[in-house]
Amino acid sequence: MPVRLTLLCLAGLFAGAYAQAADLARLPVTPFVVLPDNVRHPESLATDPASGEVYAGTFDAREPAAARDNQLLRFDADGRLLAQRRFGATPLTGIAFRDGKLYVLNFGASKLQRLDARFTAGTPVEDVVMFAALIPAAPPPREIANPDGSQDAITYGSQGFPAINGMVFDRAGDLYVSDSFQGAIYRIADVATCRPCHVEVFARDPLLATTGALPFGANGLAFNADESILYLNNAGDGRVLRKRVPDGAIEVLADGVYGADGLLFHQGLLWVAANQIDTLVALDERGRLRHRAGDFLGVTADGLPRGLLFPAASVVQGRRMIVANLALPLTPVAGDEWEEDVTRWNLMQFDLPDPPPHAR
Repeated sequence: MPVRLTLLCLAGLFAGAYAQAADLARLPVTPFVVLPDNVRHPESLATDPASGEVYAGTFDAREPAAARDNQLLRFDADGRLLAQRRFGATPLTGIAFRDGKLYVLNFGASKLQRLDARFTAGTPVEDVVMFAALIPAAPPPREIANPDGSQDAITYGSQGFPAINGMVFDRAGDLYVSDSFQGAIYRIADVATCRPCHVEVFARDPLLATTGALPFGANGLAFNADESILYLNNAGDGRVLRKRVPDGAIEVLADGVYGADGLLFHQGLLWVAANQIDTLVALDERGRLRHRAGDFLGVTADGLPRGLLFPAASVVQGRRMIVANLALPLTPVAGDEWEEDVTRWNLMQFDLPDPPPHAR
């Protein structure tokens, strides 16, 4: 059985058990916008809370590299396309809005970049800082105690490529960035004003690396309301983690969230884009499932995903949440993934549920 189908079957059993216990209804998703022709694989999202403008960055990693056309897209609050800024062959991962600027993790170039949030096709892009290989390139082994009293040790490898992936600002203006291959979280202090900027290793732990079928470890990042806890996703392990700031140990909050990708904290809930089960899950701060949004409902005759297909990121705009359908094929086998049938890409939306009583 293909890896993705196996994960879907296991995840269905997992989600079904939760639904029976909590009587949870799945929140329906509807289309927000279809991306322009030849723009593919929206991976990251951000929004300007004042104007409601929505930004999307793409992860176009096709081979050969000359075929790629990575872009930043800018939409108004209702989904009308305002601008496209091309980045060419280098795929983009995280994007974040801050004080009129859009910060971009240029995965392919190992750079943090920024540009004016009201960008046009020709707006200059500024390099902020480069990311480099760590020494050692991989985190230490993970020691696992088994129920029978034996011990396992998972040893990680890395070629030293800084796989910058997710990011989040704190209120002070420091930026935190995940590295999916080297098992690290970085901090860049005063990123709007630093000259030059310095990349500090804020955390490094075997829980941030993975040997899973999905080869990305540390991924989405989010702070709780008072910024005393940094939440982190491990996509390959299907885990949501947490770390008390600044010096707490990294702990497991929730397991079984297959393909835990983008992460967003909003009104007391952690919204996790579970890209391998085509849904968003909302967890409370104890790790208990509270909501599920979206499902995969097929591919239209026009090549568009219906529902969610490999959701990678979400962003809040008023009383709704917008979701990026990355729809990225992973395996080299032809015919085993619905993502192969997608020829147009889209962003979806759903109405946010009422927040938990303690978060109102």
